[in-house]
Amino acid sequence: MTGYAAFLRGVNVGGVNLKMAEVAAALTGAGFASVRTILASGNVLLESSAGAAGAAEVRRRAEAALRERFGYDAWVLVYDLETVRAVVDAYPFEREVEGYQSYVTFVADPGVLDELAGLKGGADEKIRRGPDPLGVVYWQVRKGATLDSTIGKTMGKPRYKSSTTTRNLRTLDKVLR
Repeated sequence: MTGYAAFLRGVNVGGVNLKMAEVAAALTGAGFASVRTILASGNVLLESSAGAAGAAEVRRRAEAALRERFGYDAWVLVYDLETVRAVVDAYPFEREVEGYQSYVTFVADPGVLDELAGLKGGADEKIRRGPDPLGVVYWQVRKGATLDSTIGKTMGKPRYKSSTTTRNLRTLDKVLR
């Protein structure tokens, strides 16, 4: 069995409200083991024997289970826990800066990754592509300016929903505990 982190996109924000206990039950029913949720924002730890298909198979099964159980267009990005740890360890900016939020945007589509990594941050924003093959964009933005930031405005577009999700670095630390 391999441990994975599944990050649900857009859960408990913007109208998709799910109880994490019900999410855990749906994923357990889909055959995953040791399912537990972290916070109420769509962070799930689970184990799977998906074999060679790994994270891609876990993603496919998790999305199908959530769509069936809750009737919404579920998008899930899945990473083995070693990859999540590597993502956190590679954060390129100072982690705790007074007045700023530190984020990681996980990106499943290479074209979208290139687009987001190519964005130029505003005066109160830093953007940097993560090392290959992690598939992430790191960014830091002034508190209260997230939605008005370059990445915030870009990520709000519908075309990014199926292949991206963002987590605060503190949330990722909790996932890895």
